[in-house]
Order: sequence, then C-alpha cells, then structure tokens
Amino acid sequence: MDRTAPVRVLQADCERCVGLCCVATAFAASADFAIDKPAGSPCPNLSADHRCAIHGRLRAAGFPGCVAYDCFGAGQRVSSETFAGADWRGDPTIAKAMFGAFEIARPLHELLWYVEAALGLPAARPLEARLRTAHDETDALAARAGAPGGPGPSEVNVHRGGVAALLREASALARAPYAATALDRRGADLTAADLRALDLRGADLRGATLLGADLRDLDLTLADVTGADLRAADLRGANLAETLFLTGSQLESALGDPRTVIPRALARPTHWG
Repeated sequence: MDRTAPVRVLQADCERCVGLCCVATAFAASADFAIDKPAGSPCPNLSADHRCAIHGRLRAAGFPGCVAYDCFGAGQRVSSETFAGADWRGDPTIAKAMFGAFEIARPLHELLWYVEAALGLPAARPLEARLRTAHDETDALAARAGAPGGPGPSEVNVHRGGVAALLREASALARAPYAATALDRRGADLTAADLRALDLRGADLRGATLLGADLRDLDLTLADVTGADLRAADLRGANLAETLFLTGSQLESALGDPRTVIPRALARPTHWG
C-alpha cells in the first residue's frame, strides 16, 4: 500500500450524506447564522432529500457559517459506512445514535486532515513514523464512532491532546527557518488588529482570534494558523501558499481577492471574486 496517499477523502461529499451537519450540530443566531438551531433539530432549510434549499444563496440569506463549515468527510463516513446508508428520517430510532456518531467522528476527521498535512511537510520527515501511527489510531477511533462501547467525548479529547502535541512538534520543525525572528501569537486576541507592519513569516498563530484583522499583502509563509479564527480577516494580496495547516473553511470565512495566493490543494472561495 502506498502510505503517501490519503486513506480516505477528507472533504465533505454531500451526495453520500444524509444531511447530518444540518441536523446534529447546533448554532446560534449571529453574524454566521440567521437563526438559532438546537442540536438534533433539522435546519428549516433542509429539504426532504437532505439538500439545502438555499445552498446557492446561503451568504445572502445570513448563513455564511454554513458555507465555511467542513465536516472533513465525517458526514459521508457515518452515513454510508457506519450506518450503511440508513436514513434517520426513515428510521427515527437510529437518529440519536447517528447524530452522536457524527459529533464524535467530525473532530477526529479534522484531526486526520491535520495529520495528513503534517505528513506532507518535508521538514517533519523525522516524525513520519509517529505521525503515521497517530493517523492510523485516529482513523481507527473514528471507525468506532457510534458503535457499542465506542469512544465518547472525553476519550476523543484525550486522543486529540496527544496528537496535537505531535503536530506542534511538526510545526516547530517546519517553522525552523524563521525560529530566530518568528512571532509567537498563540491564542492572542487580534480582533480587528492592523498587522500589516509585522513580519508574520513562521509566526505561531495557533488558536489566535484574527476576526476582522487586517492582513493585506502580508507574507504568511510557514506561519501556523491551526485553529485560528479568520472570520472576516482581510487577506487581500496575502501570500498563503505555504501557510501551515490552513483549511478551506478558514479561507471561506475570510476576505480575499485575485491577488491572494493560496495553497494548491485548497479551492479559492467563489465570493472572493
């Protein structure tokens, strides 16, 4: 088996899902969602065929959070594999278990995405064996989501903590060229901050709040943005080609333009123009 290839596609395939993200997850009325919706309750925009009735105009309708949301392939795994194509609408007795399995599988699939991203970093080659072990253990844990005796939130959190430490090691190796000058803004509140005067190459921005921050024309080469909140961040003209652990959902929630350079593996948001 070629272990350089992903084990599975870690992006949403809605055609193979029964609308789990539109039911299992909760959201509150905010700039991201037009309404309140409790967990386990179908979104009123969810059609009988498990498709979004306003998919083509989600942003205009006040649901930009839905556009940015990514289950990393957990939806189709739970729908098509764990529950073998069963439908919670047709069999309400499985609904609670199916939604619970999705809530367990989704963060594990996100973790798989990060591990695969780390495996793609040449500088992290010394960690390859440990990263592959972490990948296999994470995938095995996701496979047990929804099964009797399967993992609960606490087990998932403990596992994520261990893998997160390994990912931090991978990040440090990748950012080594800028170690002497790199800024550490882990978890910093940089809401609406004008950061254009800073050198963010190799910066540690993990978990930083960059809501509405001005990052125009900045070079974020080898900056680690794991879990950073980039909602409404201004990335026009920014160089993100080699930004570490940048996700498609982060791009979808941010502002960009044709000059914004993004990683080849990610899709350019349509609302960027």
